[in-house]
This record gives sequence, C-alpha cells and structure tokens, in this order.
Amino acid sequence: MTEDSGWKHSDDPHIAITARGMKAMAHPVRMQLVGLLRKQGPSTATRLAAQLGLNSGATSYHLRQLAAAGFVEEDRERGNARERWWRSAHRLTLWTGDDMADEEPDTAVAFLRSVLAVHSLTGQRALDAFETMPREWRRVTDLSDLILQLTPVEAEQLTGELSEVIGRYRRIDAEGPFPEGSEQVSVIVHVLPDPSGTTTEGESA
Repeated sequence: MTEDSGWKHSDDPHIAITARGMKAMAHPVRMQLVGLLRKQGPSTATRLAAQLGLNSGATSYHLRQLAAAGFVEEDRERGNARERWWRSAHRLTLWTGDDMADEEPDTAVAFLRSVLAVHSLTGQRALDAFETMPREWRRVTDLSDLILQLTPVEAEQLTGELSEVIGRYRRIDAEGPFPEGSEQVSVIVHVLPDPSGTTTEGESA
C-alpha cells in the first residue's frame, strides 16, 4: 500500500491487517479509497467518488466500512455540518500472511484478489497514458517477468532484499523539496509461486 505525504495520522504509522481488516478491505474500491487518501491527503466522499467514477452514496458507504475497521478516520479539522472529510489513519498496511492464510484462507484470498485488482488498475492507468508521457518516463516504464527456481527461504530473502533496495529511494512521505522533474512512481512487486511449475512433495526438482 502507498504512504502518505506528511498529513496527520494516528500515533502508529502502520496497521497490521487482521482477519476483520482483510474482510473490510476485500473490495477493490475500498483498496483504491485508502490508496487515494494516503497519496493525496484528506478528501470528501464527493471528491473521491468523482475520481473513481462512482456516486457519493456508494463512496460514503465504503468509507464508513473502512472507518469501522480502523483504516480511515474523519478529519474533524476540515469537516463541517454539510460535508465530512476523511483521512487515512495509517501510512502503511502490513500483511503478515502466514497466520491469516492458515486461519481464514477464504478471507485471505479475497483480500489478495482485491490487492491484485488494484495493481492491475494501476498498470492499466499508466499504459493508458503511455503515448502522451514524456519520452524519459516512457523509457523507464518497465513490466518485467522473470522465472526463478527458489526455495521458500530464498523467496523470503528475495522479498526482503527487494524491500531494502526500494527503501533506499525517496518515499512520498519524505520531506521536500523534491528534485525538479520527480514524479510519483508505483513500484509493484509480486513474488508468486507458479503452481504449473511446482513439483509435488516427493518428486525431484
């Protein structure tokens, strides 16, 4: 999930997702709403609805569900009697995987499908704008697909090393001023075991 750009949050900048949280977030619209609030800052249901092509009633419903699960909160400093403002309650959502998948596999899969759907939308939006992008941004746009032969331990190490590399670069919650010509860039990492290429237990690799 994406981070914020410096506006106020709860004391804890992260939220570790629980089974209840996965159920609340197992919807691509809700995933997008949290992402927009983290990237762009506080907003109203009406403004968010316009960005997502929805009606404000549906957006308000999703925001209330997210608030009940602790992902967003009302921004009372901006709100008034006529219009409620919302903000992200945390900068990052942490996925702890193993326990959730063991205890509630259906919930975990529904949550991860929503994550994947939002990743696909992110890629599609970038490609829709590809022809009109400045040449230097077209040149660095990359969609890579590599197949590796790894053990689970190696896959975990790979994920950690990739996170370390990404962490060396400027996050959107970093203090500015930012370098001239810099833009927000989505970096999406998938480490996906390939069922069609996985040997069954007892078989030699």
